[in-house]
Amino acid sequence: MTDHLSEIPGLALHHVALVVADLTAASERQRQLGFPAGDRFTVADQGVEVVTFAVGPGYLELISPTNPDGAIAKFMAKRGEGFHHVAYRVDDLPSALTFLQANGVRLIDSTPRTGAHGWQVAFVHPESCGGVLTELVQVL
Repeated sequence: MTDHLSEIPGLALHHVALVVADLTAASERQRQLGFPAGDRFTVADQGVEVVTFAVGPGYLELISPTNPDGAIAKFMAKRGEGFHHVAYRVDDLPSALTFLQANGVRLIDSTPRTGAHGWQVAFVHPESCGGVLTELVQVL
């Protein structure tokens, strides 16, 4: 996977995401660590509420389930709070997905969808990334 990702134009670390039960309390902990105030969003189609904190050129993302039957709620029930995924910025998300699929990489999303901030996002299956859920993000 790393060899394929490294060939995608504009690739850079975009954010690291943590799943949390109490978004307000988790956001306050980050502010106590010195993070600036975060931006809060609901992403209804993904069943989550999100707070993003700008950290240098990237972000720390806190995600909390809003749908008790959704993927994030199921993840948290199985694994608890903590690391959820890593995300990389790409210049052209549709082209990146086509490239990865042509190279045998297993995708969760074969077409982009809208995430927090209106970013276009798509996920790569953990089986293709050493067990780590990986998100690709195109900032429009």
